[in-house]
Amino acid sequence: MSHRLTRRSFIGTSAGALITATSCSSEEQAADVSQTESPWVKDSNGFILHPTNLETRLDHLRGLLTPNEQFFVRNHAPTPLIAAETYQLRIEGDAINQPMTLTYDDLLRLPTATNLAYLECAGNWRKFFQEVTGQVASGGQWETGAVGCAMWTGVQLGHVLELAGVLDNAVDVNLFGMDGGEFNRPMSLATALDSDTLLAMSMNGSPMPPDHGFPVRGVVPRWPGSNSVKWLNRIVVSSTRQWVKNNTTSYVLVGDQWPADRHSPADGMPIAALNVKSALALPRPAALHAAVQTIRGYAYSPEGPIRRVEWQADDAGWQPARIVEPVLPRAWQRFEFTWNATTGTHRLRTRATDARGNMQPETVPFNAKGYLMNAILSYSIEVT
Repeated sequence: MSHRLTRRSFIGTSAGALITATSCSSEEQAADVSQTESPWVKDSNGFILHPTNLETRLDHLRGLLTPNEQFFVRNHAPTPLIAAETYQLRIEGDAINQPMTLTYDDLLRLPTATNLAYLECAGNWRKFFQEVTGQVASGGQWETGAVGCAMWTGVQLGHVLELAGVLDNAVDVNLFGMDGGEFNRPMSLATALDSDTLLAMSMNGSPMPPDHGFPVRGVVPRWPGSNSVKWLNRIVVSSTRQWVKNNTTSYVLVGDQWPADRHSPADGMPIAALNVKSALALPRPAALHAAVQTIRGYAYSPEGPIRRVEWQADDAGWQPARIVEPVLPRAWQRFEFTWNATTGTHRLRTRATDARGNMQPETVPFNAKGYLMNAILSYSIEVT
């Protein structure tokens, strides 16, 4: 027996014909892959630079969508350059009825879906653990810019799994990338079958840029960005829980609150969802002129949409910020407020509350790898 999904008609071919046309052996040629000379293809000017990563400056953004050229880059190796003409996506595993291979053109012939969703690196805000807890977490010291919101278009992962036939004993789905090290991180079957989970080929109405996963990437809202695997070429569906580096030693919460013996074989608790946050679109530290200022920011949550954002100046009472339309379940939420900035040094803070009542906390417990930091942040503002 196989899992039955909501079926839509396929464009130009039946499911059976597609399998027959594209199934192939593992010996067949994979996509042509080359490497960039630098870690990225896009222009790195305007980003905060990390060794293999580019951090978005939120103060450079203006709209709901993060432009492709300003979207943050989280790479574990230099961006690979992949030829669409020889691209192949293999679907296999012991919980698949009929292993199969799809080409880029095969995927283009399938029905499309579009999601407007934010993606965030689980290590976003890692730098602020020292400010909040006095401890330094290991890993890239992201500030607030390892997040972005885009319009993703592609094929629902569930429809592709339906073509191959997901068996009733399926447990985990793992996506594998074509970058150095073949980055992969498993997700639950329920997450893979969610209608929001895509194999995306378009970003903000343009073909997927190389730095963001061309030809095909996963887009898995709610989960950390590491599950939205880029340069995708293999999907493995298993009848048992899949344990790999990226859910045993990386992307796990390691600390006293997450003892390893309770989460074995992982070193701590594997991350399965993000959390509620709000950040101001200001540099750190910021300098403003004395005047009535409109302060902007972004808030987001895996349990979206955001229902309320509040702001505070110099430890005075919390005041409501104005939510900027539209309000969407998987997107980030823009907000703004008016502040009478007077000469001197000031402190601004914001906190967000999502649709389920989750509110940003004053502090969070430390974890050694610095994931899921979402304590209320302080912004130092020098007004002249």
